[in-house]
Amino acid sequence: MLALFANQAYADIGSLMKKVNKVLINPFIVFLFALALVYFLYGLVAFIASPENAEKREEGKQHMIWGVIGMFIMMAVFTIMQILANTLGSTITIPHN
Repeated sequence: MLALFANQAYADIGSLMKKVNKVLINPFIVFLFALALVYFLYGLVAFIASPENAEKREEGKQHMIWGVIGMFIMMAVFTIMQILANTLGSTITIPHN
């Protein structure tokens, strides 16, 4: 029974955090940022496409505002993650492919 567990490799918490960050958290943040950007662009198109309709322009403004708020929140989350990682002695890199 002990031989079954003897071949397992153990990693420290830092490498686990880096792996979780790289595989789960960064792609999720990038996805939410892209979603907020698409929402902003949708509002921009709605705002520009309806110059005569005040209701559609107001709706487009609201979409743009919420898109900017969403992008701001994603950047704030990433910044907070960097501060926490630096405090704990780990590093977080900006997600890119």
